[in-house]
Amino acid sequence: MKALTFCVLGGTGFVGSNLCAELVKRGHQVRIPSRRRERSRSLLVLPGTQIIECDIHDAGQLNACFRDCDVVVNLVGILNEKGRNGRGFHVAHVELAQKTITACIHCKIPRLLHMSALNASPDAKSFYLRTKGEAENHVHSAGSALAVTSFRPSVIFGPQDDFLNRFASLLKWTPGVFPLPCADVKLAPVYVGDVVRIMADAVNDLTAYGARTDLCGPKQYTFKQLVSYTASVCGYKRKVVGLPGWLSRLQARMLELVPGKPFSMDNYRSFQTDSVCPGTDHCPTPLGAVAPDYLCKQSRQANYDSYRAKHSR
Repeated sequence: MKALTFCVLGGTGFVGSNLCAELVKRGHQVRIPSRRRERSRSLLVLPGTQIIECDIHDAGQLNACFRDCDVVVNLVGILNEKGRNGRGFHVAHVELAQKTITACIHCKIPRLLHMSALNASPDAKSFYLRTKGEAENHVHSAGSALAVTSFRPSVIFGPQDDFLNRFASLLKWTPGVFPLPCADVKLAPVYVGDVVRIMADAVNDLTAYGARTDLCGPKQYTFKQLVSYTASVCGYKRKVVGLPGWLSRLQARMLELVPGKPFSMDNYRSFQTDSVCPGTDHCPTPLGAVAPDYLCKQSRQANYDSYRAKHSR
């Protein structure tokens, strides 16, 4: 396969760092824009990787990042915004998608891979899914000069993920009973290694041009089952209790005021729809083949740190 040059927006994040490693393994060159280059030095160990200090919301800087690239990948996304009016989601998802299309056309980029989300739709109830749906439609309306593939995953798991690891941390500091909103919503967790492999395979696959690809793992779980599984793997004896609708909304309104927004009303609205794929053509890696390893490591490290603090070592 011919070596290509990729510009990966969001390349310093969880999915991005895994995708960059996969692309480098296949012999490609990778360019990663970052607001703060010094914070991304760990990626420089990847051969053929260049990190460029860049404001991707500035058209001129974005054009400079895309120049001489063969493929652009947009992985940028936020799960929560600072405010509560949807403006942050619109900037991160819709406006950046529009700027990306304009820069791709200006720089004559032939190929765009775009990260969307399962259930993304302009008619969705949450700002997150609504703006993801609007952005997805924008990139697919870019015209014949730009071949686009979008990817629509359920929740993505893997080392350094922001899903299972987040709940492992919350479970650690919530002894006894763990109250959980939207406990019955169904999810199909997909392994990050499967996601980046499929994305990399799609680059030269003509059948993927124009496709909107749903990505789900091989097994469905309720939200409660996933959090209970995380507690069990980490060795935390917690009783996970699903909250009724009104208490779920109340908890969401309270937690969105907490720094870091561990859960918000927008998350609550997203979780009113199951995040599962139709059909049976799913990504192959099961949760149990990967998650215990990194969740157990986290748990062991936490116990070790606690021991050292207790004994002043």
